[in-house]
Order: sequence, then C-alpha cells, then structure tokens
Amino acid sequence: MTRKRRIHSRPERGPQSTLDRARDELFSAIQQCGVIKAHADDQLEWIDETMDFMKERHPELTSQELEQLRGAGLRFCQPVIPHGADHTARATQDANAA
Repeated sequence: MTRKRRIHSRPERGPQSTLDRARDELFSAIQQCGVIKAHADDQLEWIDETMDFMKERHPELTSQELEQLRGAGLRFCQPVIPHGADHTARATQDANAA
C-alpha cells in the first residue's frame, strides 16, 4: 500500500487593506534598518520619522490606524526575549539545574 501525500494549500486571501500593507512595510523596514538593536530613545525618534513618512505614503489611513501602526511598530522593536545582552544563568550549575 502506498500512502498519498496530502497537499495543503493556503486559503486565498482577498486583497490586503491599506493598513495591512502599511504594517508589512513598517515591519520590513524595522528588520532591514537594524532599529531593533538601537537604544529606546533612538527607536522612538526613528518610529516618529517613519510614521511621518507613512502618513505621506498612505494618506488614506486614519489617525486611529496610524496610532495602531505606531504601537505595533514599537512592540515589534522590543523582542520578547532579549538576545545576547546578558547571561541569565549566574553559574554553570544554574544553567544545568533544569
């Protein structure tokens, strides 16, 4: 007996909204420019400048949508688990305790 592989395809989505496209652009810019590694003050300055650009690029976005986009961008800049800054294990015994 041979097994047949099922091919799962993603459901087709309709066209993206302007907010979705703007969010994707913002996240891509955050990843490409390295703002994630920047100091918090520099991140705020960067996001302010980028939101000015987004207002010009997507004039159809409402002020509420722009605030949502700004908040999502700031959250995206803050990784849940900071990598490489500090060691969490104080000693080798602590690291192997689990």
